[in-house]
Amino acid sequence: MDCLVCKHQTAPGLSAWHRVCPSCRYESAALLPTINDAEVHVHVDEAQREAGLKAIRQENFKTIVGYAKQLAPAGARRLLDVGAAHGWFLEAARDDFDVLGMEPDTAVALKTAARGLPVRNGFFPDALEADERFDVIVFNDVIEHIPDIESALAACRERLTPGGILILNLPNSRGFFYRLSKLFARVGWRAPFERLWQKGLPSPHVHYFEAGNLSKLVGGQGLELRLKAELPAVRAKSMLERLRCAGQGTWLSIYAQYAAVMMTIPVLRAFPSDIVVCVYRKP
Repeated sequence: MDCLVCKHQTAPGLSAWHRVCPSCRYESAALLPTINDAEVHVHVDEAQREAGLKAIRQENFKTIVGYAKQLAPAGARRLLDVGAAHGWFLEAARDDFDVLGMEPDTAVALKTAARGLPVRNGFFPDALEADERFDVIVFNDVIEHIPDIESALAACRERLTPGGILILNLPNSRGFFYRLSKLFARVGWRAPFERLWQKGLPSPHVHYFEAGNLSKLVGGQGLELRLKAELPAVRAKSMLERLRCAGQGTWLSIYAQYAAVMMTIPVLRAFPSDIVVCVYRKP
């Protein structure tokens, strides 16, 4: 299997579904999305998931809106949030941009739209009108879930106005917790590694990037890197809800992961974060 980024031969990873490129360090997973499969959704506690993610994401979204205001072309107004989920980014950005959200999970899209937020149910770019263009396109924890990522990036290039920006906010393969989960997997404890890939959830991760190999892939579409930054990946508050929401593993495994996270929080600033943000401009 050739690497998506550099075309070198990939090597087996830490599981039968996991592959790693020894050249550029891109990682992939042969995990299938089941976004609108009702049987899979019963294993996800959406209330716990929302409680666990809301605080950290709202805080990070304010920072990302700041990047958009700083780097978008003069007079930029139209912003597309791909994978808008509960609409938290739309709420953060609507004072500065004319926002539109796109969400493929029908149940989540209906719930968000019921709160009065402009969300369209469907997949990017299929749910867009032929003439729709945007000054800013944002993927918050979404691009790593898209199997045909090259087509999605090509669609971003097409749908951006000249000088428009693409913001990718995603997990970082250099992050402390991800590298720790790989160490645990090598000694037989696979739960943290599978949890970070979201194995068994409706929309598992199928890619893991760092800023370097991601920028090489995006650069192939003619988009120029303008900014790369890291954002906080964890908060002590709500961490237990994040671990509980997937319903995976025994209570002992969940609490062991929780204890491990809590013990590492004081020293996290000395290591790369598990969230990286890259902003790219269309010439």
